Amino acid sequence: MTLPIDPTQIDPEDIGEERTTLEMSHEDAIEHVRDVFTDAGFGVPVEFSPSEMLNEKVDAGRDPYYVLGACNPEVADRALDATDNKLGALMACNVVVWEEEPGTQVVYHVSIMRIARLVGMAPDDDEMADIVADTGELVEEAFRNL
Repeated sequence: MTLPIDPTQIDPEDIGEERTTLEMSHEDAIEHVRDVFTDAGFGVPVEFSPSEMLNEKVDAGRDPYYVLGACNPEVADRALDATDNKLGALMACNVVVWEEEPGTQVVYHVSIMRIARLVGMAPDDDEMADIVADTGELVEEAFRNL
């Protein structure tokens, strides 16, 4: 299968990539990220540890890795309407915390709203641009506060 876009040509800003490093334990980082995103207006309806599951099921030997599925209900509702419900396939907006080394955690996020526009799941119109801008502001606030 040939990809319809060249991933090497995508600027991290095109997908709303955000990344920061926290100097704390993995468990403390998860709690901190959850609190900061909640304070920024996100709920966290889904969270799980792929590393725990993979280590248990296939003895993967993975370092701590945790996913927080963050969601701002108002923006999510608007995005579902704007995409004829397609965006639900990408929800929630995942924020990932992985242990780079003991005491150093990486927090990583990409914008499902921007990705949905890039792949044609969301319209390239003013309404979706407003939704992208609104979520971007919320995520930027959260990352400033991490």
